[in-house]
Amino acid sequence: MSDYQINTKCVQGGYTPGNGEPRQIPIVQSTTFKYATSEDMGKLFDLEASGYFYTRLQNPTNDYVAAKICELEGGTAAMLTSSGQAANFYAIFNIANCGDHIVASSTIYGGTYNLFHVTMRKMGIDFTFVEPDCSDEELEAAFRPNTKAVFGETIANPALTVLDIQRFAKAAHAHGVPLIMDNTFATPVNCRPFEWGCDIVTHSTTKYMDGHGAAVGGTIVDSGNFDWMAHAEKFPGLTTPDDSYHGITYAEKFGQAGAFITKCTAQLMRDFGSIQSPQNAFLLNLGLESLHVRMARHCENGLAVARFLKDHPKVSFVTYPGLEGDKYYEVAKKYMPNGTCGVVSFGVKGGRKAAETFMKHLKLAAIETHVADARTCCLHPASATHRQMNDQELAAAGITPDLVRMSCGIEDAADLIADIEQALEAV
Repeated sequence: MSDYQINTKCVQGGYTPGNGEPRQIPIVQSTTFKYATSEDMGKLFDLEASGYFYTRLQNPTNDYVAAKICELEGGTAAMLTSSGQAANFYAIFNIANCGDHIVASSTIYGGTYNLFHVTMRKMGIDFTFVEPDCSDEELEAAFRPNTKAVFGETIANPALTVLDIQRFAKAAHAHGVPLIMDNTFATPVNCRPFEWGCDIVTHSTTKYMDGHGAAVGGTIVDSGNFDWMAHAEKFPGLTTPDDSYHGITYAEKFGQAGAFITKCTAQLMRDFGSIQSPQNAFLLNLGLESLHVRMARHCENGLAVARFLKDHPKVSFVTYPGLEGDKYYEVAKKYMPNGTCGVVSFGVKGGRKAAETFMKHLKLAAIETHVADARTCCLHPASATHRQMNDQELAAAGITPDLVRMSCGIEDAADLIADIEQALEAV
């Protein structure tokens, strides 16, 4: 559907039914698939033929939905995972081994930070975290001979910093490594990182893509633009024979367009099994069909709430990249001219206790470990998603003790503002 606008792709991308076939994508709720001969199945195991033999690796329902997301991002190949955490882990682990190094933005989501800083370090992969606003010299100094990728978020959760995609892509490519970006908050409706030099995109589809708090999931999309063979010595997993698949070299057999996702599926999904269930993929697709409509309302409500909070006497600061005067307003306008997201971060005067008091008095907005939902929800990151961090790490992630993250849903903005106002009065 390359000739269609993104709004149309949200509704009809990824799946085109034939004559007499289901209009909605079918849920193939089966763990396995039948074949007439062992030879037919053997071709699948050798990656000599396309098809399905076990849902732990691939499933038709999942592939339809992955194809839609691939179209939305403008990529060449995509896969679904069981969660956004799994997507980020796979995206890094697909090209980084024990002894390798990654450069990452310091303001990334707390769960991802912990995955990188603690868990993957135990696996022998080291990370250097740089501020998204670091100087070119500081960014350059973060690279090492064993660096395999640069990782960042389009809009950081919950700091709401906006990464300068072109600058980080230029630095990554100068060192012969890809830029991997989590595009969860912006979604491809508001930002398509591939158009600015990014190479691989991930999402927690649990958020705006699903949009209704119904299904946990993640996705990885490859732009097909990074030339693995041009940097063959850095990525032996893609550019040298894989003994577990009879010596296939992914970059040669599947080219730039398919090597990354094929290896990620054939190796990592095979061995770790973080597959998204077909039922969840079906629910995700229902969310995708209205993504373009919902994002406009999320952004509208987010901006209205940010403007209200900006002048409130009990609010110490407001961070929203779509708000005039915000530190990231200009860079957001460059990469996301049609809107950013529905998430607003702000401080309640009086510190941690005041923030907690404010949240206790909310009536319409719910306290949840969730974000980017049709229903408005809020969180105190310092005591929830980022509670593993010490004060220094919190500061590096752009989080203060009084920070409240409010994810504006698609309700009426006037009702959201009234709820916030009465909760602030209780502080």
